[in-house]
Amino acid sequence: MTFSQVTAVDHRVAGLPEWVPEAVHHYLKHTEGGRPIRALARAADVHASTILRQVRRMEARRDDPLVDGALRRLAQISAKRVSGKGAGEALPGGASFEREARRLLTRLARRGTVLAVARDMDMGVIVSEDETGEVRREATVERGFAETLALRDWIEPQDPAARILRYVLTAAGRAALRDFGPEPGFSEAQAGFRRLGESEESDARLRHMRSALAESPLSGLARRRDRKGKPFLPRPLVAAGERMREDYELSRLGPPLQAAWEAHVEAGAPTAFDPPAPPAGDAGAEAARERLLTALEELGPGLADVALRCCCFLEGMEALERRMGWSARSGKVVLRIALQRLERHYETTGGRYAPMIG
Repeated sequence: MTFSQVTAVDHRVAGLPEWVPEAVHHYLKHTEGGRPIRALARAADVHASTILRQVRRMEARRDDPLVDGALRRLAQISAKRVSGKGAGEALPGGASFEREARRLLTRLARRGTVLAVARDMDMGVIVSEDETGEVRREATVERGFAETLALRDWIEPQDPAARILRYVLTAAGRAALRDFGPEPGFSEAQAGFRRLGESEESDARLRHMRSALAESPLSGLARRRDRKGKPFLPRPLVAAGERMREDYELSRLGPPLQAAWEAHVEAGAPTAFDPPAPPAGDAGAEAARERLLTALEELGPGLADVALRCCCFLEGMEALERRMGWSARSGKVVLRIALQRLERHYETTGGRYAPMIG
């Protein structure tokens, strides 16, 4: 029997998923199943010292709460399957896990980005910090998903003893990200904004619209500095643009709204803009549509066009300036004016912090 066949049989006996690393498999068979080191070495056709090093390393890694939680969960899975009491609560794995892991590892690969996990919370959050010290939430992560990332040695805590742990990408995580390849739609050009429920590959953990705004035109302008070294677009203005983007996505109109806006602008009529209605029975989408229309009405002609194209349609500055017949670098000035008025509108209607949406 070959080494791979022995390993596969051992996995079926333990009841562990196929993706579980071999070192974890040996560790659980030794600590939970009581298998001697030498017996595991004979089954794997390796020296006993190899198994011993794997066991010791896994025991040392249990100082990491995510690794410890993953090992406990795998031990429960194995025990329940062996006893015939069920499969237990499985850790994420397989093709769907790899799709989601690629998105999260891509975010963690950025400078100043970490995964923050509290010891007593079921969810973690990926946050980034820019040059000005502004902290921004990028995505939320379920604890079981984070445990799988830690168990595969793709992330590691900066301080395992801290109450709120900050995980960073490891060398193994970067290698895994390279193996995954480029995210669909970004190898040549930016893909369109994915709508909720659009396909099976929709990321259930990243449904908050702010997580997808990192590639919007606002992000590039926010990184630019004026002559005094201050951000060209302060964070409150970027947040106002994000709120408009959220309402656009929640309205579930997408291309129909863009086509209706193009027709409205080309008509040049002073009538109010009246886009198509969202799907019937979707109260949240209808409320988002009304908020978007109110914001466009507040901005008025010109500013509304710039804000809608940049914040919602993700149209770049150069394309916008060509469309409007403006000189180079004038579009960003008009956009900043539009965002200032949009920020004032949102503070007047909903307060500094937006009410819950959806």
